[in-house]
Amino acid sequence: MSASARSSPPQGRAPGVSLQLLEVRAFWEHYASIALRPFWPAAPLGDGHPILVLPGLVAGDASTLVLRRFLRSRGFSPRGWGQGVNCGLREGVLQRAHDTLRELCAQHGRAVSIVGWSLGGLYARELAKHSPDMVRLVITLGSPFTGHPRETNAWRLYEFASGHRIDSHDFHGLLRSPPPVPTTSIWSRTDGVVSWQCSVETRRELAENIVVDSSHFGLGAHPASLYAIADRLAQPEGEWRPFHRRNWRQFVYCDPGKLIATRASRQPSTAVGG
Repeated sequence: MSASARSSPPQGRAPGVSLQLLEVRAFWEHYASIALRPFWPAAPLGDGHPILVLPGLVAGDASTLVLRRFLRSRGFSPRGWGQGVNCGLREGVLQRAHDTLRELCAQHGRAVSIVGWSLGGLYARELAKHSPDMVRLVITLGSPFTGHPRETNAWRLYEFASGHRIDSHDFHGLLRSPPPVPTTSIWSRTDGVVSWQCSVETRRELAENIVVDSSHFGLGAHPASLYAIADRLAQPEGEWRPFHRRNWRQFVYCDPGKLIATRASRQPSTAVGG
C-alpha cells in the first residue's frame, strides 16, 4: 500500500456505542431462522450448484452452519471454508481458499458461487478477481470493501488476531475494484461493527445492494438475508437480474438508493464508496 493511502484518515466513522449494543440482536436473529425452518421451503429452490461459504473475522465454519443448512435445504451444495478460525490475511489463507474453489469447480463440473461474511466477503471478491471463470456469483454480507479500514469496530481485533497492522496489505486500494462477475452486497444500516457505507457497491452493471434490518453478527442467519441469498443464487447461470423490491418485499428490504442518495447529499464532495 502506498504511503499516502496508509496515512489518509477515515472519511467516516465506525458505528457508535448504541449500534454496538444492538448487536445482541444476533442471538434472536439466529434462533428466529431456526424457529422458521418449517417455512424455509418458501424460499427459491436452487439448481444444485456448489456454494463456497467464507466466515468472518475470528469465526469459523460453525458460524455459518445455519446458512449452509438453509442452502442445502433449498437444493444447493454448500461447503465451509475448512480452515478453522479466520484470523485474518495470514500466509496461505487465500491460496488454500483458491484450492477449495478449484476443487469444488472440478468436482461439480460447474462454476462456484461464493458467499462471504464480513472479512470472508473480502476474500470472496479477491477469489473472483483471480479466477472469474470459476466463479458464478459473489454475495458479501456486511463486508467493508470500500472506505477506510478503520471505519469498522473490528480493526483492533483484526490486528490482534492476524499479528499485523490492518493497513499492511494493499487491500485498501485493490478492494475498490469490483470482481468481473455478478456481485450482491447485503448490508444493514444498523450494523454495529462495520459502517454500512463501507459495504455499498457502486458499480452500475452486474452489481447490486440489498439492505436488511440486521445486526452484523446476525447477517448470515437473519431470515431476510437467507431469503435474499437464496433468491440470488437461484437465478439461472448467465441470466443475472437485479433483486426487485416489489409487493411484500418493499416492507422487508429497505431501498438502498434512498439511503445512498441521502448520504451523498450530506457529503456532496465525497462519492459514496470511493
